[in-house]
Amino acid sequence: MIHVAVSGAAGRMGRTLIRLIAEAEDLQLVAALEAPGHPYLGTSAGVLGGAADLDLKVTEDLSEAPDVLVDFSLPDGSIQRIETCAAACVPCVVGTTGFSQEQHERIEAAAKETAVVLAPNMSVGVNILFHTAAELARALGDDYDIEIVEAHHRFKKDAPSGTAIKIAEEIAKATGRNLAEAAVHGRGPGHQPRRPGEIGLHAIRGGDIVGEHIIYYTALGERLELKHVAHSRETFGRGALRALRWVADRGPGLYSMADVLGL
Repeated sequence: MIHVAVSGAAGRMGRTLIRLIAEAEDLQLVAALEAPGHPYLGTSAGVLGGAADLDLKVTEDLSEAPDVLVDFSLPDGSIQRIETCAAACVPCVVGTTGFSQEQHERIEAAAKETAVVLAPNMSVGVNILFHTAAELARALGDDYDIEIVEAHHRFKKDAPSGTAIKIAEEIAKATGRNLAEAAVHGRGPGHQPRRPGEIGLHAIRGGDIVGEHIIYYTALGERLELKHVAHSRETFGRGALRALRWVADRGPGLYSMADVLGL
């Protein structure tokens, strides 16, 4: 039995994880965590996650170290959870996005003390997409223009999504581009024609869109599209469970979902 703590328990992903962990025979939720002052502190985690038989309250701090902590929260709170886990040598699965460069450096330091799976998107399909998008860009070559379009719900705070940025990073790495120079966010207003080697990133926010990513590879005379659509947050939750099972007995290191999936 793997004992799991969920950080960001009252969020959309946190609630999904609570339910999925409660349904799993090999997992046990031992802590549901939220930030200091959060209005759901003291609330039943079972009620939040739709797991009626779960007798556990949402708390601010861990009372005892779990086997694995899963974090889907906000960068400032997430970094504190990761560093707490590093001090106790507790492995982490982190799906939070929007970290600053300084925070990424702190995560790298924490990963020297414990195992950290850091992924902007836990979906198995999306992580296959990362790999495939890079391979396609390498194979198609410089004659194909690349544009990435992502869509998410109206409540998402960061744009472009961490997933879209990761796609662009993988394409840039595969094709020898400097993403800082190649990335173009949006295309207007203006009259500047498209430069060779650009990677366009475009964000759509609206309604309750769970997550959609399309990569366009366009040349004179044809277009190839690579697309992933998440139908529910459960796909991210099931990927996170796959990651926590994998990382539970790993040594220190900074890992990705590519490592989890053996890509």
